Amino acid sequence: MATKYHHGNLRQEVLAAAADLIASRGVDALSMRDLARQAGVSHGAPAHHFGERRGLLTALATDGFQRLATILEPSVTAEHFDQTAVAYVRFAATHPGHFDVMFRSECLDLQDRDLRAAQQRTSQLLAVGVDLIDDDRLVIDRPDARHAAWSLVHGLAALWLNGVLEGNDLEGLTLAAAHQLFGPPLL
Repeated sequence: MATKYHHGNLRQEVLAAAADLIASRGVDALSMRDLARQAGVSHGAPAHHFGERRGLLTALATDGFQRLATILEPSVTAEHFDQTAVAYVRFAATHPGHFDVMFRSECLDLQDRDLRAAQQRTSQLLAVGVDLIDDDRLVIDRPDARHAAWSLVHGLAALWLNGVLEGNDLEGLTLAAAHQLFGPPLL
């Protein structure tokens, strides 16, 4: 592939190429040289924008958390906890490259200010989603309910991405699981 001359948003193009490569081959198979080839840029371009591989993966995870927060926000604002669960698994299914990286702490610079801010915003939205559930519907304390809800949607997403739940209606299954855990939303 010929190297392109870029005057646009090379950073975003490299991140998109990284997400595609990770979705198809996994994070462990990602190399900066392959990434440059996939993005159609010089082999030094990714390093120029991200430093080393850890910087690239941190930027991709940050982008993922920012996207996830944006996707979660409407259901949280509408106070539909079950739709927040659906939004989470929908994000994972449509952004598998991001999702694969976001929770791999060994690959990320956990001190990165932008990553921490994006993680915190996403975490707050997920917590608010569970906080919408009335106390009388919980049989465990609220922090444990938050962890249970996150584990449920994250586990469903991971099982889907690994092909274990393939062929099932992921969103319908997620709604059913959220309702089983906390009951259907009150109208």
